[in-house]
Amino acid sequence: MPAPTRLLAAAVTAAACLGAQALPAAAASGASGEVSRGVPIPAFYDPPAALPAADGAVIRTEPLPLALSLPTLRGPLPGTATRLMYKTTDASGRPAAVTGAYIEPAARWRGTGPRPLVALAPGTMGQGDQCAASMGLEHPLRLNGQTVSVGYEDLAIYRLLAKGVAVVVTDYIGLGATDRLHTYVNRLDEAHAVLDAVRAARSLKQATVTKDSPVGLFGYSQGGGATAAAAELQPAYAPDVRLSGTYAGAPPADLTETTKAIDGTDLVGALGWSLNGFLQSDPELRPIAEAHLGAKGAAALKDLSTMCVGDAIFSYSSQRSSSWTNDGKSLAQIIQAEPRLQAFLAEQRIGKLRPASPVRVATGVSDDLVPHGQARQLAVDWCGRGAQVTYKPVVLPGVGRALINHFAPLLTDQGPAVDWLTDRLAGKPAGTNCSTLPWKP
Repeated sequence: MPAPTRLLAAAVTAAACLGAQALPAAAASGASGEVSRGVPIPAFYDPPAALPAADGAVIRTEPLPLALSLPTLRGPLPGTATRLMYKTTDASGRPAAVTGAYIEPAARWRGTGPRPLVALAPGTMGQGDQCAASMGLEHPLRLNGQTVSVGYEDLAIYRLLAKGVAVVVTDYIGLGATDRLHTYVNRLDEAHAVLDAVRAARSLKQATVTKDSPVGLFGYSQGGGATAAAAELQPAYAPDVRLSGTYAGAPPADLTETTKAIDGTDLVGALGWSLNGFLQSDPELRPIAEAHLGAKGAAALKDLSTMCVGDAIFSYSSQRSSSWTNDGKSLAQIIQAEPRLQAFLAEQRIGKLRPASPVRVATGVSDDLVPHGQARQLAVDWCGRGAQVTYKPVVLPGVGRALINHFAPLLTDQGPAVDWLTDRLAGKPAGTNCSTLPWKP
């Protein structure tokens, strides 16, 4: 069994241990008209025609059954979940509906002050609506012969809940919500969705968090990029959301470098998700894409638009983007030759602004999927701007498979990352190690 397949099999097994449900399509109820790879999308995920004016305004809610939940005299463990849809603003300044989930923990907060809130930004889930993290809380594993979706973020969510921290999870723009395609790794879309999730959670009647609750951000990989972007955009976009701390693990801060690294790996499908999202965010890029993409490339982008991570690994692992183009050039080579694409990716660069609150940047030194060097550079950039940065290089040996080199630090560092963030929520000073960063890998 190839290494990426073994890794996916291990993730599937872990999801099964968390109470996975491999359900036939007919088992879903209240479905909308959309069916994504055999999974009917619940009608809840269909945005209304008119959206509220205020960012973070709640559009609708409903109870969300957690796959792993134990009844007790004090309520279900680890908590009570609510599915939610709220309003945000996309990178073009247009209103957008975003779905997600809020979980009120059963555990008591043992710190001082009111119960804190963490907005969790999921790592790469895919681009099909069935891949949304909020659905992963109800179905940690979807395996129906047409799609493989694993709710691997459930582990981090449950760890935070066990500490008495309330959690709000965003699905991002277009992931879950059926009105548009997910704008994968668009820094403005993701940052706005994360910050507006906090606003939405604080307005829920069933939530014990308030505007006085400490707020933290937590994310790895795509989620690390989203929380990093949110931390530096917060002062201008959401000054009412005062952050106590942000964890940004393996952030894709420089998409030009990340594009080069991902090509030909187990997760090359992420290049298709990126390009699909870029074309939706900026339709003026479409003529450039059409000039370079061959029939195979166009088919791959359409195929990937409904795939989850598992699907992409099984279907596209180790392919080269040069096989998608009509001139045999890789996507990185095309970017290098197209100033308009270079400018678009430059706008996505994270690290140009100073976060106003403590940040913890973690990166595996052997990570060659979301390259270690560009993630470390984000810490360097922020330190240079006077931010309060804790930089954590996760030292693990490389194993020859990029996906494993990227995934292993997530598991190794997750506990320390949760502890660091809960310390910030409890009011403990963060400190900084910017002065020693030059001597760290």
